[in-house]
Amino acid sequence: MPVIGIGLDLVDIARVERLIEWKGDRALKRLFTFREVDYASRRAQPARSYAARLAAKEAGFKALAGSELARAIGWRDLEVVMHVDGRPTLHLHGPARRRATDLGVTRIHLTLTHTNTTAGAMVVLEGGGIGAEASTPEATATE
Repeated sequence: MPVIGIGLDLVDIARVERLIEWKGDRALKRLFTFREVDYASRRAQPARSYAARLAAKEAGFKALAGSELARAIGWRDLEVVMHVDGRPTLHLHGPARRRATDLGVTRIHLTLTHTNTTAGAMVVLEGGGIGAEASTPEATATE
């Protein structure tokens, strides 16, 4: 299957900690979905989880870039959801979902990583290729 888009991003965890301390719930509601806040708030180091999600969203933006529709994608239009087995997936909503459909995305790969200071994510978008039937780009993920 051909690769349609790739995105990579790194986020400084201390910067996210400062953002949350300064803006609190306002920042969380603007940047994250309810499920993301619920997941991260239960972690021992919530800022690390928030930073990884921001990196995933930015990587997703980069992978979907290239059109007016892509510029309309908001932070909450990309959502990191964890499978029961711990694998992350990237769910697309609104403009992000429409952009992925326009591109012919059939599969989304997401990987997250972090150190004590930095969180990172990579997104790879796959298409079905010639003659392939596109499915909804809900997301499958690798870690």
